[in-house]
Amino acid sequence: MASSPLFFCATLFLLCSFANAQPPALTLTIVNNCPFTIYPAIQPNAGYPVLERGGFALPTLTHRSFPAPTAHWSGRIWARTGCTYDNGLFSCATGDCGHRIECNGLGGDSPVTLAQFSFHHGGEKDVSSYEVSLVDGFNVPMTLTPHEGKGVCPVVGCRVNLLETCPEVLKLRSEPGQGPVVGCKSGCEAFGTDELCCRNHYNSPQTCKPSGYSQFFKQACPATFTYAHDSPSLMHDCSSPRELKVIFCH
Repeated sequence: MASSPLFFCATLFLLCSFANAQPPALTLTIVNNCPFTIYPAIQPNAGYPVLERGGFALPTLTHRSFPAPTAHWSGRIWARTGCTYDNGLFSCATGDCGHRIECNGLGGDSPVTLAQFSFHHGGEKDVSSYEVSLVDGFNVPMTLTPHEGKGVCPVVGCRVNLLETCPEVLKLRSEPGQGPVVGCKSGCEAFGTDELCCRNHYNSPQTCKPSGYSQFFKQACPATFTYAHDSPSLMHDCSSPRELKVIFCH
């Protein structure tokens, strides 16, 4: 039986629709499971747009979702903690970005637990990398959880509260010497040597080595970066997730 012109047109329309269909947009979701308000900060890498004005308040047990740009984008997210207003000045005990709620592209003060990721749009949207870094120290537990991705898509991060076990020489206190511990510094942050910071002569995979300080972080959270040329225990090859969750205090 010959196909009718109407059937042919309908089939052609469907084929064209599938050919022109765009992959679903990637959603970034930031979840605060901490028992206190945090102020997530978002900093793009050079040349990329600022998302959500770079920062906002996120009360305990709430989340905020927003679409990622449809083009290439890479950047980082961290939590600012211990944030207060004092005589009209906004400041945070960790992660502060120039005393602003909306960081608008500015980086934050160490130590912070850092999410780093990049994605691109090439036929379909791919998250080319996502990782949690303790290279700049630690302030709150954090995990990155991809949803509905293809390939190898592990949950990575650090679920342990390292403030409780942080070595004395690495502790950051809200009031120097006497306040509660609000952050755990990296060896680089605490001592600033080229060897611990992997600078100058030590800036290569051959010369940048783990230290006793980075090993503290690695033993507690093996699926994180703990020094500049580290290799986390969990690697991934995850493409086209529908959502990437940044979960604080998982």
